[in-house]
Amino acid sequence: MGEALDAVARLAVLVFVVASMSAAGLGLTVAAVVAPLRRIRLVAGALVANFLIAPALAFGLTRVVPLSEAHAAGLILLGGAAGAPFLPRLAAAARGDVAFSVGLMLLLMVGSVVFLPVALPQMIPGVEADPWPLLRPLLLTMLLPLAVGMAVRRWAAARAELVRPTVERVATVSMVGAVLLLVGLNAGPMIGTLGSGAVVSAVAFVTLSAAFGFALGGPAWKTRAVLGVGTGQRNVAAALVIATQNFTDPEVVVMLLVSTFAGLAVLLAAARVWSDPPPGENP
Repeated sequence: MGEALDAVARLAVLVFVVASMSAAGLGLTVAAVVAPLRRIRLVAGALVANFLIAPALAFGLTRVVPLSEAHAAGLILLGGAAGAPFLPRLAAAARGDVAFSVGLMLLLMVGSVVFLPVALPQMIPGVEADPWPLLRPLLLTMLLPLAVGMAVRRWAAARAELVRPTVERVATVSMVGAVLLLVGLNAGPMIGTLGSGAVVSAVAFVTLSAAFGFALGGPAWKTRAVLGVGTGQRNVAAALVIATQNFTDPEVVVMLLVSTFAGLAVLLAAARVWSDPPPGENP
């Protein structure tokens, strides 16, 4: 029974990733993506924050906080996975530049597909040095559905608007199903992390990543808020795809779930704070 539920959970994760990427693509135009990415300094700050500072923070925390090998692998995996599909919603909650968040989301997704297969074998002992096993699921489950969705939006905008709500519902239902199954299957180990270094390191990682992202977000408060939540909110979808297909130890998934829930609490609080800039700040 446990093996069957585990298989269903893996399937639900894949459906969620494919559906959420497809829905994102159906709502994106090339102009909406390209315009924010013309801000070279912001793009540079985003790349530094997400593919230099965040992975370094995750790796450093595994050396400072006592973690099991699987929990350390989960944190490092999350550190390299950027571009969460949830970013535009967090940006809206923070009253940030939503147009910038859309371009940033796509930039970071593509960056993660390039970064993860190269960096993970260097940071996690035992991970396959050949990048293709890591690259293949990211290409097939993230970039391909995103590209197909954008193509439909480009060539059949009316059809895209028609099917997008259905695809979004599939993404939402599969996400809820995946979360319930993963939490149910890993409830005991997740509870076992309470009071351990896993929770402390997860909170510290998200908090520090968000702070660095905010600092690198340029002079405007709205873009700083977006890069703050965008750096703190890691791409758990990509991380789960890699974890469920490339790691046999279930504790890797446990660490991803713990980090996701801890991080969401931190980022919702940060979005609330950043939604009200101090007087005199450049909006």
